[in-house]
Amino acid sequence: MDKLSIIIPVYWNEDTLIPLYEDLKEKVLKSLDDYEIVLVDDGSGDDSWSVINRIKEMDAKVTAVKLSRNFGEHSAILAGLSVCTGDCAVTKQADMQEDSSLILKMYESWRKGNKVVLAAREGREDSFLVKLFANMYYNLIRRFVTDRMPRGGCDCYLIDRQVIDTLLSLDEINSSLTLQVLWVGYKTDVIYFNRLERESGKGRWTIAKKIKLVLDSFVGFSYLPIRLMWITGILFFVFAVILGISVFVEYFTKGTPVAGWSSLMCVLLLASGLILWMLGILGEYVWRTFDASRNRTPFIIDEIHR
Repeated sequence: MDKLSIIIPVYWNEDTLIPLYEDLKEKVLKSLDDYEIVLVDDGSGDDSWSVINRIKEMDAKVTAVKLSRNFGEHSAILAGLSVCTGDCAVTKQADMQEDSSLILKMYESWRKGNKVVLAAREGREDSFLVKLFANMYYNLIRRFVTDRMPRGGCDCYLIDRQVIDTLLSLDEINSSLTLQVLWVGYKTDVIYFNRLERESGKGRWTIAKKIKLVLDSFVGFSYLPIRLMWITGILFFVFAVILGISVFVEYFTKGTPVAGWSSLMCVLLLASGLILWMLGILGEYVWRTFDASRNRTPFIIDEIHR
């Protein structure tokens, strides 16, 4: 008898947890032979932990996990994967923007032999700016990182126990767990769905977190930043050589005076800006290398109630 683990990262979701559990019970749990729900409190500042424990009292198959602080959604999912006992595990957002019945479709795909089942967005009921940022990010990922990323993007997925063990063995920090799932390979299926509009609560996906995700994705999985640096350097060098030749040719053929202080300062400022930009990119790599060398765990579990 196969067991499905449902991993739910929780961050300031006290208003949606009870409705989420009721929705799962109605649409998913009654159709499963065996299951467990792993609710991971990622350092929420509201009453989420108390609500999680109330759900735990309602269902003995719920595992409550509390992290020592906020580590981020991907670390919270990784913490849930580290304690789950299912033959496969599926991630589920706590904001109820994905239809819970999608889990059954992913589970059936796994039973057919697919070790990774991706839930890709076919459409989304979000604001224009949210759609714009998401589409830009996923298009860049498909173009420069991996073409395994589905069109429309993917945050939820179901993975086999073998994949879970592989992810846990990587033990990476400052990374994208979704891209790790795509990177490990295995037989993969994609199921498309329409992302619903948030009905309650407030999104905590800030601009700073979005920027960090972009940096983690490209620095951790693509050589594009490094290649962009040397391409920019070559182009700037070629431009400087051509400009220098043209100035001297014009000086010796027409007697035009060499441009003075203003043009020189423009070139110096441009060159200095490029150098500082490239140093910043190198700093991202150096910091991540240093952070990884300290062997700090991606998460710390404070409490766990099985």
